[in-house]
Amino acid sequence: MGRSLGWKVAAIIALCVLLLVGLQWIGSVVTERQARRDAVVKDIAESSSTEQRLVGPILVIPYEKTVQEWLDDPQSGRHTVTRRVTGQVLILPETFRVDGEMPTERRARGIYEARLYHANLKIHATFDVPLHYGLQSDLTAYHFGQASIAIGLSDIRGIESTSQVTVDGTPVKLQPGTTSTLLGGGLRAPFATVDADHVAHVDFAMGLGVLGTSEFHVMPVGRESQVFLHSNWANPSFVGQYLPLRHEINAKGFDAQWSTSFFSTNLEESLHRCGDNNTTACEEFNSRMLGVSFVDPVDQYLKTDRAIKYALLFIFLTFAGFFLFEVLKRLAVHPIQYGLVGTALALFYLLLLSLSEHVGFGIAYAISCAACVVLIGFYVGAILRSGWRGMGFAVALSMLYGTLYALVSADDYALLMGSALLFGLLAAVMVLTRKVDWFALGRREEQA
Repeated sequence: MGRSLGWKVAAIIALCVLLLVGLQWIGSVVTERQARRDAVVKDIAESSSTEQRLVGPILVIPYEKTVQEWLDDPQSGRHTVTRRVTGQVLILPETFRVDGEMPTERRARGIYEARLYHANLKIHATFDVPLHYGLQSDLTAYHFGQASIAIGLSDIRGIESTSQVTVDGTPVKLQPGTTSTLLGGGLRAPFATVDADHVAHVDFAMGLGVLGTSEFHVMPVGRESQVFLHSNWANPSFVGQYLPLRHEINAKGFDAQWSTSFFSTNLEESLHRCGDNNTTACEEFNSRMLGVSFVDPVDQYLKTDRAIKYALLFIFLTFAGFFLFEVLKRLAVHPIQYGLVGTALALFYLLLLSLSEHVGFGIAYAISCAACVVLIGFYVGAILRSGWRGMGFAVALSMLYGTLYALVSADDYALLMGSALLFGLLAAVMVLTRKVDWFALGRREEQA
């Protein structure tokens, strides 16, 4: 191949490398803006309420136990001492049901927004209290206190309201705190102590309003648990260890139903082992969660980052088009002209990022695409000395941008679509250039 053609190829490669450096800088700007957005969202959550985690209701029965121990003393010899220890009996419900309406809202700080939800929950649980609360020995050593039904909540600042709190149909008054380190913060409903000498059945119901950010989790504490959630959020991501049994998602929101049992959660065994000061069992107990995320799975930063991954392909295709016009039509295109067009293609992504923070990704993409297509089409028409060629180039570029938008908007099929696009473009170039004699082109460039 001739030296002039070789130098032109080398210059194009050098320009691609320089533009790649610029694209990496734009990518770092995307990462920086995303980190700033995340910090603002976290700050909004900390000033209102973070993601919520509902644990309970659980029947809590405090006790004081008299314990006698042998003590060896050098002076008085071996003798017994009596001391009192305190603890709690925790009983999980037989049945547990939550019905929740979860409308969402946006709260903005500057140009950044966080998504909050208002969970209006109806909680119902039934407890079968065993004889002597399930204790098997030293029954006379126990003195039991007032029983209560406790509900743990990860961020108590989010408690907006409570209503219709009843135990066995009798209204009770809620008190702050769960009195249990396992449940953490929350609230409890004290009621008349259940007689330890008889088997008892306790029915509990309440309404609870909770404010939270980003995610909502529920521990399926019942021997049989059912959770029903409805929201106007149309892009839910179901999280936790249990997926919904049924769910329906449409433009108006989602409906989801979970159903679990002790056979699938193993919560009762974990709770018993946790009571023996087994740290691993306590962590296992607290890890059993189901829930939903209200975070947009594909936000403008992720979409922009995806678009940048295809930027070098766009630049390469544009330069390839110039190069083919140049060698086939004997039209001279200066490396500076290559560089200006490549710079316009690269600045598309910076323009897209800055606009998407204000008007949304879809509108920002349309504005950025239109600006770049018009500018490059006009400039290419002048370079190639034909308005029709410039217009054809603009149409082809518009089609590429349309394909790119479909790629970055897709979630599950983005990789498949991207792979198909790359293969299709390679096939098109190979078909179009299958009869080109590259050696002859090199000799022609050398003679010119």
